[in-house]
Amino acid sequence: MVSKFILIILTDFLFLLQLTAQEVRIIPDTTLFPPVELDEVVVKASKNNSNLKELPSSVSIIPSSMIERNGIHTLNQVSGIAPNLVMPDYGSRLTSPVYIRGVGSRINAPSVGLYVDHVPYFEKSVFEFDFFDIESIEILRGPQGTLYGRNSMGGLINVITRSPADYQGTHVFLSAAGYGTYKVNAGHYMRMSDNLALSLSGNYQHNDGFYTNTYSNKKIDELNASGLRNKVIYTPSDRLTVENIAGFERSIQGGYPYSLYNDSLKKAGEINYNQRSSYNRMMLTDALKIDYSGNNWELSNTLSYQYLDDAQKIDQDFTADSLYFVRQLQKQHMIAEELIIRSTGDSKLNWLFGGFGFAQLFQTGVDVDVYPSDMWYLKTYDSDIVGLALFHQSTWKMSDNMSLTGGIRYDHEISGMKYTYTARKSGNALPVTDTVYPDLQDHILLPKMAFNYQFNNASLYVSYTTGYKPGGFNSTFERPDHLMFKNETSHNYEAGLKTSFFQKFIYSDIAFFYTRLKDQQIYRTVPSGRGSYLDNAGLSENKGVEFTLKNRMVHGFEGVIAYGYTHSRVLEYVKDAETNYNNKYTPYIPGHTLAVMITQIIYPEKIKLIDKLRINTVYNQHGNMYWDLDNSYREKTYGLLSAMISVTGKIFQIDLWGRNLLATDYHSFLFEAIGNTYAQKGKPLQAGLNLSVNW
Repeated sequence: MVSKFILIILTDFLFLLQLTAQEVRIIPDTTLFPPVELDEVVVKASKNNSNLKELPSSVSIIPSSMIERNGIHTLNQVSGIAPNLVMPDYGSRLTSPVYIRGVGSRINAPSVGLYVDHVPYFEKSVFEFDFFDIESIEILRGPQGTLYGRNSMGGLINVITRSPADYQGTHVFLSAAGYGTYKVNAGHYMRMSDNLALSLSGNYQHNDGFYTNTYSNKKIDELNASGLRNKVIYTPSDRLTVENIAGFERSIQGGYPYSLYNDSLKKAGEINYNQRSSYNRMMLTDALKIDYSGNNWELSNTLSYQYLDDAQKIDQDFTADSLYFVRQLQKQHMIAEELIIRSTGDSKLNWLFGGFGFAQLFQTGVDVDVYPSDMWYLKTYDSDIVGLALFHQSTWKMSDNMSLTGGIRYDHEISGMKYTYTARKSGNALPVTDTVYPDLQDHILLPKMAFNYQFNNASLYVSYTTGYKPGGFNSTFERPDHLMFKNETSHNYEAGLKTSFFQKFIYSDIAFFYTRLKDQQIYRTVPSGRGSYLDNAGLSENKGVEFTLKNRMVHGFEGVIAYGYTHSRVLEYVKDAETNYNNKYTPYIPGHTLAVMITQIIYPEKIKLIDKLRINTVYNQHGNMYWDLDNSYREKTYGLLSAMISVTGKIFQIDLWGRNLLATDYHSFLFEAIGNTYAQKGKPLQAGLNLSVNW
């Protein structure tokens, strides 16, 4: 009812704008929107503060203004904006994989790197968190192995939150929407002195749930989440800066709105299972960053920590019968240290040397009830991963408009696991099994080479980069050969052009890529169907193109087109005489992504309380995608339309917004388990109202 009411308001508001068109006019004010200058856009994830023009890589930068007008509140919603970036909704925050250019991982460690305020997020179970006070999001596509090493095979996402050194003031954001969605966040940013700045911000959201379980006639995916962030920046001198960023997040979530898939109708049925499923998570992060500037050099040291405590409960048969119920508890401690020294100033040779070390400690328990056979078993895992890396990158300016970049990284990683199996059948205890597995060791060299040629306001580049994802242990296995999986490596070749033309009125970038993957880690279901594991395919390839086209805002109008095409397939993967996946499309990878964003700003002359009106629309499209290695289940191309109308005054802003305005039916997930096929429907149409106040 709330969604319908807000939709009526949206319709009436648009009609009112038409009736009062004579009272407003679009004021051309191009001085507020300077020409697109590639030299002025700094990519912080480059680690040497390279500007966009110099960086020989395909990059998308999403500033706070685009985050606001597109209503981006999670990383999942970014996947509709950047080309060849996909983050599906798999039913809970536990399973939040990201795919870039066809490279990703459904389970275990991610294949795309994520950094949030200098803290590396090594587990995809922490990828889906609530955005608030985000300054920008940087997306680097393609392997980032030389500077970032492990788990950055597909690319890197760098999330930067608002800094009290750059912004001072207080803000409050309130939101209400259909399906019982309520959000509030607030923050205060201030300078205590010329040398000290600090901020404190918080966020809370509630959602009643989008999906109804017909068994209980209750919503199945309710959510309560809260978060806090504190920043302190101390600059005792012009040379020294000390920054500490601490964060807390807690979410209590129902989940897994899965139902049996109807093969004849090609759609998901009604959700109907009897045991409540959920995912609860608590996370703490902290980063201490110290920067010191010398004469033509700079030293940067970052010490970070992340603590994760989560619990999953899931009715694994997803039926009205009591068959299988699983409880999984996990605790993680992760500490990382990175030291970088780099050159500064304008010289022929710019260099960077660095070292990186980390340790992850896990305690995991998987508690399973198997009702038909009156059996209970508990698997416990004590595992640890320790890694060390040394890396170097230099850029030689061959001339004023040509540069050559070379880099190399050495990664060494050791992982170990102790596994205990305890079981009881029909009330009788079975023998306890304790197993200590030999350590897995990975060590690898990751080279990089790139050439950049600049002319006018354009940059042409070619590059060769390598990627690496370490091997590891599967937490679910039913055969000895399923316990471990090997590391995955990739070789990536890329050519691209970044330019602006028509007197810097239009900015565009285009990139062509080809990636060869060896021993790709492939998601598989265990023979019983109760769980999944990673296996290694022999050889895979991804190839495609992506481009972005946008105009400099003029007369209040701005348009953006972002398109990505990926052809991803398995070349060599033969399990046995009857199982051959050669030349199959890689699952979970859409053939193309498309985003069309249009913004129009109108300045009313006769309404004193209103500074401007803004209308923003976004159309996203996902192309053909297969859900399984057999390529028997396919999601056809579908599109989603969103819109936001904003009224802005001196200290306030009111937004009316809607998502999936065309009420498109689609599946956000499909999988096979226990001899059945299950699917999750995509989110329905939702509309809402926001109020922001800043002073």
